[in-house]
Amino acid sequence: MLGFRARAQQLDRDQGGSVTDTAILDYGVQDTGPDGGGWALAIRGLTPPEPRSDQLVLLWTLRGAPHFYRRTDLPSVLAAVAPFSDDDAGKRIFDAATPLRRAGITPLAALDTVADRMRRVVTSPMSKGEVSTQVTRLLDEPYLRYCRRCRATHSYEQTFRLGATRAGLKLEPGTSPPVLRPGLPRPARRPRPQHDVIRAYLRLLGPATPAMVARFLDSPVAEVRARWPEDVAEVRVDGEVRWVLAGDTDRLTADPPSAIRLLGPYDLFLQAQDRPTLVPDPAQAKALWPALGRPGAVLDRNRIVGTWRPRAAGRKLTVQVELWRRVPATTRRRIEAEAGRLAAYRGVSLAAVTGL
Repeated sequence: MLGFRARAQQLDRDQGGSVTDTAILDYGVQDTGPDGGGWALAIRGLTPPEPRSDQLVLLWTLRGAPHFYRRTDLPSVLAAVAPFSDDDAGKRIFDAATPLRRAGITPLAALDTVADRMRRVVTSPMSKGEVSTQVTRLLDEPYLRYCRRCRATHSYEQTFRLGATRAGLKLEPGTSPPVLRPGLPRPARRPRPQHDVIRAYLRLLGPATPAMVARFLDSPVAEVRARWPEDVAEVRVDGEVRWVLAGDTDRLTADPPSAIRLLGPYDLFLQAQDRPTLVPDPAQAKALWPALGRPGAVLDRNRIVGTWRPRAAGRKLTVQVELWRRVPATTRRRIEAEAGRLAAYRGVSLAAVTGL
């Protein structure tokens, strides 16, 4: 099953990839941290600077996280990532839903209101802070909260992020704080099948259950079950019933890929909602997914075998590796080669790989 995912996500592709034929762009490539979206594309065979080209657009979408998408896919993608319903929107905006409903405002109506105010404010590139300040002045009390960290009152974070995409705003890649600018097309009436968020999970992270997909989307399980595809096949994973797209069942029996990869902390392979399947040992799982400061993961064919962290000093990079089991010398050499690839991606030289 893990080999199925690695192949579906093209983690066995060393080079020759393009924006057009990279499968994870159907779902969006999360761009969190220095080894985010661009690195996720690089380890799937794309050669920089293509990940930073004008073929890609960065949006706040699934779970409110920034994701890269193909520019040509935007109408379909915008339809795919929109909440399914009021109940779904309420789950996606978390604690913002309670004061809104108390005031008689439905979550979808709230997102539309926030989007309307953002359209008025953002007519040219603006920083997130500038947008927040101006939009806050245009919103009523149920939309706002006092933030202890900022020591200021502003919009709830998820309504702000999901509202921005609903308002047709995109993010400038590489900006911190984020810079927003207008320019997204109108959403399509319905997404194309490859962008459907439930089908994409089954294709790239299956076999799965409705509960797993719901956790990934921050959606109610009932909403996912109501939209579960009909063309699925039932399989068993460690005695549990799961489903995969019927057209993909043959690929479950293929040999695992032979790739060694340094996955970024938010790589799609690690976003699967069955962590005990990915990393059965609880202590190892805790090391890979701490509450703060996630490391990356060392992927050996179809298994996670350890973690890695980058240590930058000027124009030099040290990659600190912690392996959970003994690996052959050939695997250690390939991990070193991947570390060199990471340094080249960052535009620095590799000083050392420690822990091997």
